[in-house]
Formats: sequence, C-alpha cells, structure tokens
Amino acid sequence: MSVRREQVPMPAQEPQERSNNFEEVPLGYSSEEAIAEASRCLNCPDAPCVDGCPVEVDIPGFIESVAAGNFDKALRKVKDSNNLPGICGRVCPQEEQCQRECRLGENFEPVAIGRLERFVADRSDGFSPTVGDLEGDSPGRVAVVGSGPSGLTAAADLRNAGHKVTVFEQFHRAGGVLTYGIPEFRLPNAIVKKEVRDLREMGVDLQTNVVVGRLFTLDELLEGGWKKRYDAAFLATGAGLPRLLGLPGESLNGIYSANEFLTRVNLMGAFKFPRYDTPVKVGERVAVIGGGNVAMDSARTALRLGAKEVTVVYRRSEGELPARGEEVEHAREEGIRFRLLLSPREFVGEDGWLEGLNCVEMELGEPDESGRPRPTPLEDSSQWVPADTAIIACGTSPHPLLARTTPGLETTDWGAISATEEGRTSKRGVWAGGDIVTGAATVIEAMGAGKRAARDMDGWLRDRERYWRDD
Repeated sequence: MSVRREQVPMPAQEPQERSNNFEEVPLGYSSEEAIAEASRCLNCPDAPCVDGCPVEVDIPGFIESVAAGNFDKALRKVKDSNNLPGICGRVCPQEEQCQRECRLGENFEPVAIGRLERFVADRSDGFSPTVGDLEGDSPGRVAVVGSGPSGLTAAADLRNAGHKVTVFEQFHRAGGVLTYGIPEFRLPNAIVKKEVRDLREMGVDLQTNVVVGRLFTLDELLEGGWKKRYDAAFLATGAGLPRLLGLPGESLNGIYSANEFLTRVNLMGAFKFPRYDTPVKVGERVAVIGGGNVAMDSARTALRLGAKEVTVVYRRSEGELPARGEEVEHAREEGIRFRLLLSPREFVGEDGWLEGLNCVEMELGEPDESGRPRPTPLEDSSQWVPADTAIIACGTSPHPLLARTTPGLETTDWGAISATEEGRTSKRGVWAGGDIVTGAATVIEAMGAGKRAARDMDGWLRDRERYWRDD
C-alpha cells in the first residue's frame, strides 16, 4: 500500500483575517483528516518517535487508535503519559523532537504527531481522569510551587501515585507561562483552563495568589509553620525575570520587556480593553528585538493590537532564528518584517518617548558555546530602525526569590537552582525542575523534568530512610 508523501495540511485562518483578531490560527483536523494523517504511520516496532518525546507518550499506540477511528482510546493512551495534550499539541516543537525521529521522515514528510495529539485532546469532553487511591493513609503530602508545565505535570503524576498535592501559584490564574506568556491566537486560554480543571478533578488542591518566599517561606511549608506541614516540595517557578540590554536610552517611554508586554495582554486582558481595564500602549511602528518564539509572539500580538508596521530585529541570519519555523512562517504571512544581522546599540527618543533604534550591522563568525555562528559587529556600520514602541525579547532568567529565602538551597552562577537529572536539590526533601533549573526551554522539556522529579519523589516518599543521595 502506498503512503502519502506529504502531511495532511492543517486548516488555518487566512493571514489577512487572523492579523485582526486573537482567535486561534490553526483550526485543527476534522475526523477524516486525522484518520488520513494517522494512516501514514508505519507503526515501527522500535518506535524511535517515543525516544524523541520527553514525556514518553506511546505515540504509535495512540496514532494506531486514531487511524482506527477509536479517538477515546487514543486519548487514554496519550493521557497515560501526558496530562497536558491540548497544550503540547499546540506549542511543543515536535519537529525538533518526536517528528525528527519519525522513520517516515527519512524520505517523506514525518507523521504530524503534534497535530494528531491536539486532535484527540480537543475531543476530550466528558473525559474523566484516572487518579490514585487516596483512601486511608497517603504516602505523603507534597507542595508544588508554581503552576507552569513542569509544576502541573509533577502535580498530576504525584496525585496519580496517591499523594496529597497542593500547588501554589503567585498569579490569580493557574498555568504559569502557558497563561501569561503565550498569546490566545497560539494557545487559547480555554485549553489551559480545561487541562487545569482536569487536574482539580483529580483532587489536586490549587491555591492562587500565593507567593512562596513572601507570604511564607519554603522552610515553613516543610516544617509546618504555615497551616499544614508538607513532606516534600517541588519547585517549578520558571524563569520569569526578563533580561534587558543595558543600552543607552533603555528607560525611554515606549520600551517594554516581552514579559511585561505579553503578561499585560495575555493574563491581564489588555487585548480586550476597555472591557478589561489593563491598557497597553502600542505605537504605529513597533520594533521587536530577538528571534525566538517570544519575539514572534510579541510581534504578532503588536500587529493585532493595531500597529501599522512591525519589525523583528535579530543579530543573526535567517538560519539561526531560534523560533519554530511555523511561527516564523505565520509571522511573515501576516506582514511582519525581518531585519537580520542587525543589533541595537542605542534607543533614541525625544521628550522621554522612543523614536527609534540606532543599530549596528553584524557578521557571523566562528560558533559560540551554543553552537551557532557568533555575531560580531561591523566597524563603522550604522542602520536606523524607526519605532515608537520597542519590545525586548532577549531571554529570561530564574527569579531569585526562592533561593534568597531558603537557606541551604544551592544555585548556579547564573541564578538557577542546582538540581540533579531527577530534580534533587541540595536540600533534603526538595526537588526542582523546568526553567528554574535549565533556564528558558520548551514546554515539553519542562514537563519531562516534572515527570522525572515526580517519579523520584514518589520513591522517596515511600522509603525515606534510604532514598536520598546524601544518606
């Protein structure tokens, strides 16, 4: 039987239409399209695609069920390993992970695993998550600090193992970066809310508006100095501290960090102003500095908020753009301009307001520690980028609050919490995972860290006398 060479195309809003709204851009497969795409799978006995999945989803198993039209069974197979399939199916870089390992991709386009995962997740109305038995004595009580992808994954796995779990979230809504960092047109809030609701239905206690390290310390949670005593803690507060550039003029009005800009829009509803009383100023000409997914999200958001011209300024070339190819393609289709091999050296303004960026041209040299060609400035070069709004999307760092308020918790030179592969920190009974350990990474990598930590924590909670590296 011949196999279709290309993936079944994903229906999507037209660029001219979607650039004026915040509705989701890809529209999702129909049942017929999903079955057709799933039927391309070769069902390889050694399943190399699973090796590329940080949360170890049974990819051939769920795809086989989709091909057979058994969508409920497919969802069960996904949910056995991944409690956030609607999220992963939308924002995970499958092309760099499971789809990269797909054998079909050696000659044809790989199976669209992410699109199929989204399809089964979106058909999950009425799905009842399975939970561990909490009758009688629980093996342990666990505090999870942070409700981003790593924290939610650890909480679900620990709850499934039968532990009592409380998640503490500093914002008024759960989801972490999934809620404050990713725009509605790429990850609808309704999807995050639904998967958080599934977690609550499993019996996870989720407390919002709670800042651990301010309202109480981590030690107070572990020692019973705040309401309840917890046996163990998992730290998953992410990397939400923006990195600025330290350039002249950076304090001018009209300059945002991408973190502030996206949080105002996504979490605080600025895109629905005045129904939500959170204004955000976007001028006619917007410059976004950076080339990752956050930069693409910022640029496409600014366009939807009324900017007439949006330019992405990136210091390397097209081939080094770290954003997903799909996001770059969508940005270009919507009219976002790219000025590559260019780096700002000064923000220029008048009367306190930004007017543009003085930039220097760059050339690529030998690879740096990231493996990408190192950009170096060309002497005596200068280019002007007019802008009355600039958004700096050049990375983030872990927030230092937990480390500063927790004696004995070791950190790296750049402020991340030091942890082993399974997430154990220098403090007995405390694990950490996700961006607070690695720095900014992908959603699925953070979920993998939460899953590894939960597995290790479960073992320790059941046998604490022997299950620790320093014992």
